[in-house]
Amino acid sequence: MAIENLLTRAQEISSDAERVTAAHLRKVTLPSGAVLGLITLDNGEDHTKPNTFGPRSLLALNEAIDAALADDAITAVGVTGKPFILAAGADLTSIQGGGPDAVRVVAELGHAVFRKLGEGGKPSFGFINGLALGGGLEVALHCTYRTVMDSAPALGLPEVMLGLVPGWGGAFLVPNLLGADAAVTVLLENPLNNGKTLGGAAAYELGLADAVFSGADYLEQSLLWADAVLRGEIVVERAEVDRGAAWDAAVERARGVVAARTGGASPAALKAVELIDAARDGDRDAGFAREDDALEAMSHTPELIASLYAFDLVQKRAKRPAGAPDRSLARPVTKVGIVGAGLMASQLALLFVRRLEVPVVLTDLDQERVDKGVGYVHAEIDKLLAKGRINHDKANRHKALVSGAIDKAEVFGDADFVIEAVFEEMSVKKSVFADVEKVVSAECVLATNTSSLSITEMAADLEHPERVVGFHFFNPVAVMPLLEIVKGERTDDATLATAFGTGKALKKTTILVNDSPSFIVNRLLGRFMGEVGRIVDEGTPVPVADSAFAGVAPMPPFMLLSLVGPAIALHNNETLHGAFPDRFYVSPALERVVAARKTSYYGADGSIDPEVEALLETPSDPVVLEPAEVRTRVLTGLADEARRMLDEGVVVAAEDLDLAMITGAGFSFWNGGLTMLLEREGLGQFH
Repeated sequence: MAIENLLTRAQEISSDAERVTAAHLRKVTLPSGAVLGLITLDNGEDHTKPNTFGPRSLLALNEAIDAALADDAITAVGVTGKPFILAAGADLTSIQGGGPDAVRVVAELGHAVFRKLGEGGKPSFGFINGLALGGGLEVALHCTYRTVMDSAPALGLPEVMLGLVPGWGGAFLVPNLLGADAAVTVLLENPLNNGKTLGGAAAYELGLADAVFSGADYLEQSLLWADAVLRGEIVVERAEVDRGAAWDAAVERARGVVAARTGGASPAALKAVELIDAARDGDRDAGFAREDDALEAMSHTPELIASLYAFDLVQKRAKRPAGAPDRSLARPVTKVGIVGAGLMASQLALLFVRRLEVPVVLTDLDQERVDKGVGYVHAEIDKLLAKGRINHDKANRHKALVSGAIDKAEVFGDADFVIEAVFEEMSVKKSVFADVEKVVSAECVLATNTSSLSITEMAADLEHPERVVGFHFFNPVAVMPLLEIVKGERTDDATLATAFGTGKALKKTTILVNDSPSFIVNRLLGRFMGEVGRIVDEGTPVPVADSAFAGVAPMPPFMLLSLVGPAIALHNNETLHGAFPDRFYVSPALERVVAARKTSYYGADGSIDPEVEALLETPSDPVVLEPAEVRTRVLTGLADEARRMLDEGVVVAAEDLDLAMITGAGFSFWNGGLTMLLEREGLGQFH
């Protein structure tokens, strides 16, 4: 479609729902006297809402680029974003209802606008000053040159994770810039690894940027660098791309990544392999046309519907947790106490002090343990300082806020929030809370990081059970977004509101859970692992069982079990078996593995540990299932458990099950978490 027609059609399909990203053009005179037309992308919102590109935003950018190209006083064009954000890609929700050709129009328009930066006749510079995902990275890739801020938190092309493909040049430009192997990493491997992205320094090392700068004067340094490039003092040289055997090997690797991660069940991943393979022809027009065709094709798949649903959960429902009390009931948290000083407790202390910036005190049975916990936090803060993530003042302030003690009475009296992270045993946790209640104020929240035990039972013997709440983090604490907030039978609204307010301040995705064994993620994973364990105990080999879930779980079940730890998995299954003996299976083989103190089912070479294999004991009359049979049987069990959890009121709605499995267990966006997948498989109706 001609660009004039695209511009007209874009105006027709644009929606008031779009948060428009303006493109502000200003002239910047460089030291040499050359004038750079600097376009700054800014949606006018606070920094928690990144710039995005819908039809109206693309029209605004097109107008700014045209103005810069038409102005004879302007020598070169630059594009950057509002503080710490370039852009986060396409706003596909803004074209819902725009007609059957809406996706095609936006795909072609993005190409037409962005390529003016590289083909408009003037040198162009992409100044990647922060987050740059999807179209946000692609707009920079179209520029002649790029710089990046070393502390930029996330650069990448996550589209495959969302059931799409990079549709504004990424699938063609990246392999032709970096070679096919690096393109496989950026377009496929990272997105399928739970949406992994690159930091600014790593992006520079990979070759996505030509220069890297740090500090508050990043843009000033970038402009000076651009001036040197324009004067010819700096010549950017890029390695020649190998379009022969290396390209073939990369495409073969891509097919392996897709098979391992998706089992061939993701149309977007398969299409991305095709696009990388075809990009070796170096024909830009053909490459962009292939992207238009692919994006249009992907827009009609159920995976895209599931992805948009999952994206909506993460962007909207996660910010307004269903069932949470009025936030005005929340009490301020000015000091945090942590019972325990082990690894989990120390991770919690680091998170609390970094996010809340209030005094945090660790307690444990002896001074050696306390000192080790405080030392861990201080060491982690020093690592952040060394990486440039925080400055010296903040590092010193945070370290000064973390302390330790043995006597709870000495340090918890003025705490507003005390969380325990001790051994997962009910009697131990009840004893801890009984001791803590004697020394804290009447309004201090008592939180437990239990992964499976009853909040109601834990609080039953206390004078104020209404202030006990589950506060279940996932490991590693700094990385995993989910925080399950569990309401006991007598937990009051003020306690819940304080818990939700604290969780928000910690920048976690919070979900309300009514007290039930193992809550959401561990209950569903417990059913998952129990069903798989039963199948293996009946005679199906572990590798066969592990091969059945590509594209369903974030990793094969016995790899997941090894990551979690066999002992922890066994404890969870025993808890669930105690509550629901008819449904939750405790594998005798797993019991033997734990008794043998084995920490993984796999050896260093990636194959099953022979000692573990000997503990599995194949039955005399084995039942060996095919991978598809394993998958269906386990998913049927998960569908049953999800239905029961909804009927029991464990969560408000199926959306919370999906949000929990996406953010707490790494289930994929393009499946919509769990329940959308189960519905597609014909295993129930949840919405």
